[in-house]
Parts: sequence; C-alpha cells; structure tokens
Amino acid sequence: MSIEENIIKIRETIPEGVTLIAVSKTKPVEDLQKVYDMGVRDFGENKVQELTDKFEKLPQDIRWHLIGHLQRNKVKYIVGKVYLIHSLDSIRLLDEIEKHYSASGMTAEVLIQVNIGREENKTGVDVDDLEELINACENCNHVKVRGIMSIIPQGDEDSCRGYFYQIKKIFDELKNRSFKNINMEFLSMGMTGDYKIAIEEGSNMVRVGEGIFGKRNYNDK
Repeated sequence: MSIEENIIKIRETIPEGVTLIAVSKTKPVEDLQKVYDMGVRDFGENKVQELTDKFEKLPQDIRWHLIGHLQRNKVKYIVGKVYLIHSLDSIRLLDEIEKHYSASGMTAEVLIQVNIGREENKTGVDVDDLEELINACENCNHVKVRGIMSIIPQGDEDSCRGYFYQIKKIFDELKNRSFKNINMEFLSMGMTGDYKIAIEEGSNMVRVGEGIFGKRNYNDK
C-alpha cells in the first residue's frame, strides 16, 4: 500500500481527540511531504540532527515532536523548533532544557517519559523516581510539563494492556493533583503494533511510523 493509502486506513481507526504523530525517522523529506499533503501536521523524529535538517526543508506549520532520547549537549539545537519534547527523563536533562530555553526567553513544552517496564535498554524515569522529577519541574520557569510518554515492553495483548493501564493510572493520579508547571493534557503511548490497544486504554497521542511509511531505511543512513 502507498503512504497515502496507509494514512487513510489508519485515520479510520483513530477517534476524534487522538493526535496521530507520523514517526518519520530515516525517511526522506519527499515521503514526509506526501503525509503533509494528506493533512497530517504532527511529525516525530528520534534524532536531533535529523529533525533540524528536515525542519529547514519542510513547511513551517509542522508540529515537530522529539520522541527519542535527548542528549543534554543537543538541547540547544532544538530551541524554537520543537513543538513537544516527549523524552524528559532526568533532572539533569531538565536543568539543561531550562537553561537553554531561559536564555532564549522561550518555554519548553515537554512530556515526562516513564520507563514503565523498568527496562535497562530503554530511557525514561523509573516510577520510583517520578516524584523527585516532578518536584524539580515545579521549580522551573521555562519548562511546562504537558503529560506523560511511555514506550512499553514488547509482549502480547494482555501485557500491553497491563502496561498501558499502569501508565494511564499514573497520568490520572497526576491530573487530579494541583501543580504550577504541570498539566496532564497529553498521554503519548502506542505505536504501529499496539496503538489501537493504547487508544482503548486512554491514549490521546499515538506515534505511528512503519504503519505509515513502511519499513525504516537504517541501511541508508
């Protein structure tokens, strides 16, 4: 199926109120333009360099989402270019974001990435350390937390639902508390293989890559 056909098919499965992010890592700008021409405005990239390169070549009304691990020494390159940082996972990264956005007189919109499966090969804050990170966010003047993001361990439908349920529970608990810099608007969970389950479990932001663009071209990079 073509990219355009994939978009039509996926949209039929996404209810109103759920944001579709087209995860475009490793894909050429020509493919992104096809998705843009189908009306999609939210695009997700994993690497800062790739995001900033595409930022310069594509329409300026695109909302760019940085969904991969953000290295502290790369923060300065995304100021003013990223709509939402999905991968806030430590106080040290938070301090770096605060520093660079403060210097630019701007405010970073971020999601806290939670490592719900406690996987060593994945980034994200451990649930046990979440409260400490939240307290640090409350002391910032140039960072606004707008929700939670998570990448769950691979598994069957039951295990997926279990992890999504846990993340939604954290999201709801935080939503019911009163904060200065934290507002639980976005729950970013679910990818090509499990986004339908994620939506059923409460996700309002899904990240679909291969389901739109096909297999990734890692060998071309």
